[in-house]
Formats: sequence, structure tokens, C-alpha cells
Amino acid sequence: MCIVKVFAKNVKEKRISLGLSQERLALLSDLDRTYIQSIEKGKRNVSLLVAEKIANAFNIPVEDLIK
Repeated sequence: MCIVKVFAKNVKEKRISLGLSQERLALLSDLDRTYIQSIEKGKRNVSLLVAEKIANAFNIPVEDLIK
């Protein structure tokens, strides 16, 4: 599986496991809700800075989102 799809799957699974809506994750990571949605669908090739923002919102290392 390509890294974009792995990242997308991991973000969605982590968000759901924490009981967060896409809107709440967007607020916590200072991103737009529609951007979160497109990330979770694997339609975005996110930058390292965006990956870090999402990981920080989850309070996990970035590496956990790309494993």
C-alpha cells in the first residue's frame, strides 16, 4: 500500500478511536475540515508540517501515522 493510503487509513482510524469528528480534528490541528476529509480519502499528499499538526492533535509521534 502506498504511503498516502497508509497515512489516510491511520488518520481516520486514530480519529475514530479517539471519538473525534473531522471538524474537531480540524480545529485541534488548525486545518480545514474539508482538508481532513480529503486526507482521510487519500486524495492529498500532505506535507511533513501537516502530518506533524495532525500527530500533535492526536498527541502521538508522526511515525505512528505512517507505520
